[in-house]
Amino acid sequence: MTRERSFTWQDPMIGASAARDLSGLEYLQAMQRGELPWPPIGQLMNFQPHEVEAGRVVFRFTPAEYHYNPIGSVHGGVACTLLDSVMGCAVHSQLPKGVGYTTLELKVNYLRPMTAQTGEVFCEGRVIYLGGRQATAEGYIKDGAGKVYAHSTTTCMIFR
Repeated sequence: MTRERSFTWQDPMIGASAARDLSGLEYLQAMQRGELPWPPIGQLMNFQPHEVEAGRVVFRFTPAEYHYNPIGSVHGGVACTLLDSVMGCAVHSQLPKGVGYTTLELKVNYLRPMTAQTGEVFCEGRVIYLGGRQATAEGYIKDGAGKVYAHSTTTCMIFR
């Protein structure tokens, strides 16, 4: 049986252009409120901002069959992308206007599989350290009961 999925997105350069004139926190909060478009990767993978504050960001995500790998569970790359994105956003939330970042290194620990039966999970990123040139953050994917599916750490380079 063939299944089909489609999605839509807005021009990602609208948000990228606006980012230059806002602090990281202002930028992320504008996306959360729907004033700026959510990036295409979020639309593609179907994750949304849930909470945004300085140094902490949470995404909502509901695993679906279209996220599956060949062995019938959500592909680890989906969890990795969620964690990379939420930790990067946590770092971004503490950056002033005109300052950017990129991931230098990422470590993910997968603890249990996610499936379409898992239901909604929350991916939380928190800044551990924010310096002049580097930042570190940690991330977790948990279900509503607090069960951890994966956890991660990252190091980001800050562009000033």
